[in-house]
Parts: sequence; structure tokens; C-alpha cells
Amino acid sequence: MGTVLLLATEASREGGFGFNFDILETNLINLVIIIAVLFYFGRGFLGKILTERRSSIEAEILEAEKRQKDAAAALAEQQQKLTQAQAEAERIRAAAEQTAVKAKEAILAQAAQDVERMKATAGQELEAEQERAIAQLRSAVVSLALERVESQLKTSLDDSAQNQLIDRSIALVGG
Repeated sequence: MGTVLLLATEASREGGFGFNFDILETNLINLVIIIAVLFYFGRGFLGKILTERRSSIEAEILEAEKRQKDAAAALAEQQQKLTQAQAEAERIRAAAEQTAVKAKEAILAQAAQDVERMKATAGQELEAEQERAIAQLRSAVVSLALERVESQLKTSLDDSAQNQLIDRSIALVGG
């Protein structure tokens, strides 16, 4: 370090860069006075700025805490609403299931009634068809019987037998 100082003082003598340790020549006293004045007067100014900054930071922290509390309250309220909505959805689902069960039972009952009504209608139609078929058969049998009787009467009945039959029929009718 001694060589550095020696070089610095010799360099300063020659007009170059170097250290000057003469207190009066270097204005060290002026620097101390300026630093003291800045410290004395700047302390209030700087203190005021720092106090204002601290106050604004505290206000921002309080505002953030308030927003956090508001957000927590809103979250709790929304969670409560969600719980209520889920309960309402569950109630609606249960009601829908009950309605579906009742509708199913009503549809099954109506289907059973329709089946019974169709069976009864089919039975009535079957009986009516049987009656019609029996009536057609009777009509056909009567027609065939009349044709046979007429053909037998024509071959076996002569004029005298016809006159006797007519007279007997008139006597029965006349009394």
C-alpha cells in the first residue's frame, strides 16, 4: 500500500491522477459541513417522505386485508348458495324420480286397462262373428233343406196329395 501512495503522490505532482492527503487543500471540511447540513435539514424531509411512504404502505396493507375479508365473506356466501343450490337440485331430482314412478305406475295401469278393454272388445267381436257365422250356416241349412223338400215334394207329391195338404192347412188356419 505504501507504494501505491507513493505512486499516487508522485503522479499528482506530475499532473496525473493521485491521492491528495492535505486536509485543507482537499476541502474535506467543506464536505463535512455539506454532509452535516444535508443530514440536519434532509433528515426532516427524508423522514417525512419515509413516513408518508410507510403510511401509504400501511393503508395498502389495510385495504388488502379488507379486500381479503370481503373476498372470504363473499366466498362463504357463495359456498352457502352453492350448498343451497345443491340441496335444491337434490330435492328437484327426488321430486322428478317420484313423478317418474307415479307416471310409470299410471302408464302401466292405463296399459292394463287398455289390454282388458281390447280383450273385451275382441271377445265381443268374436262372439258377434260366431253369431254371424252361425246365422249364415242356419240360413244355408234352411235354404238347402227347403230346396230338398221342394225337390222331394215335386217328385213325391201329386195333385191329389197337394189338394189334401192345402185343405188341411186351410182347416188348421181357419180353425
